[in-house]
Amino acid sequence: MHSSSEFLITIGGILLLGLLTNALGQRTFLPRVTLLLLFGTLIGKDFLNIIPMVFADRFEIIANIALLMIGFLLGGRLTFKTLKQTANSVFWISISTAIFTAVIVSTGLYLVGTPKEIAILLGCIASATAPAAVYDVTLEIKGQSRFRNLLLSVVTIDDLWALILFSTGVAIVTTLNGSSVDASTLSLAGKEIGGSVLLGIAVGLPAAFFTGRLKQGQPILTEALSIVFICGGLAIWLELSYLITSIVTGAVIANFAKHHEYPFHAVEGIEWPFMIIFFVLAGASLEINSVMEAGVIGVVYILCRIAGKILGARIGSHCCNTDESTKKWMGIALLPQAGVAIGMALVAGNHFPEYRQILLSIVISSTVFFEIIGPILTRAAILKADNQPTN
Repeated sequence: MHSSSEFLITIGGILLLGLLTNALGQRTFLPRVTLLLLFGTLIGKDFLNIIPMVFADRFEIIANIALLMIGFLLGGRLTFKTLKQTANSVFWISISTAIFTAVIVSTGLYLVGTPKEIAILLGCIASATAPAAVYDVTLEIKGQSRFRNLLLSVVTIDDLWALILFSTGVAIVTTLNGSSVDASTLSLAGKEIGGSVLLGIAVGLPAAFFTGRLKQGQPILTEALSIVFICGGLAIWLELSYLITSIVTGAVIANFAKHHEYPFHAVEGIEWPFMIIFFVLAGASLEINSVMEAGVIGVVYILCRIAGKILGARIGSHCCNTDESTKKWMGIALLPQAGVAIGMALVAGNHFPEYRQILLSIVISSTVFFEIIGPILTRAAILKADNQPTN
């Protein structure tokens, strides 16, 4: 079969699948994210292996587009008005969850005999959350609530803390290995975070002023997509975090585009097809064999990460004196983990080649669990929190 026909037939089939999973998700306890991931795993290389290579080879660019749109939409929620109401809660819950997860995972792994260098790196990686899965679960459940808005705000800056912790962990392990912590190691977080924020501002400010002029008050689809693609392309070219860049761009536009009625309606109309393809290919790329390789360390990693997220969110909620439903359910809602964690494992593997195999096997195996089971728990947490009195 011609490669073009394979590509188009695969896209059509996956999008039709999206309609089916949406219907199933409304009738079962399984979120559509989990259904898409399970289907992707079934048709992936470990089972039926029916996804054409011409399509699978383009997973990276599809993933980039989907995550850019998610980052852009999440950033749009970080308005001065929203932050004025929730900034204290977002700060304490996000930073407490990240730190406690890193500490508990590192400690738990060390206690079962994992070398301290690997335990530190895995602890820092464990602090990251998958924004795409959390966002889609909240989108699938109709309506709004304080808990959902707070959850999305926490997820938006969660990976910022994860990057800071990861860069710190890399520096600590470098020192433990007897190497000097050079300028490039210390500047890892500064360049990626600081550079991404600056680029997001540089793209967002002119976009806030110029968009929404052709059709008064409403940016057209072409304008919205051009911003998303330019933002992501520049970030990848400059080796920055395109997720942080797109979040900052979205936040800048939301706060400074005063003539906009709502700057993100165009993107909201088209992000779901990209997310369908993203989650199916993510499922297809999950390596089931790595679950067996992970062994006891993988089980401890999973259990400690769950404990870290739940305990960290609860302590953070106590610090900002938020409601009981947030204290009880926020940590469970933050369990999904995927691409950012795998990216960190790859970076750590490049820095420390001797740890590469074990880092990747643990992170990939836990991703299988947290990407399939995580959205189910996120959905359950949201529904429980929404039905629980806030006082």
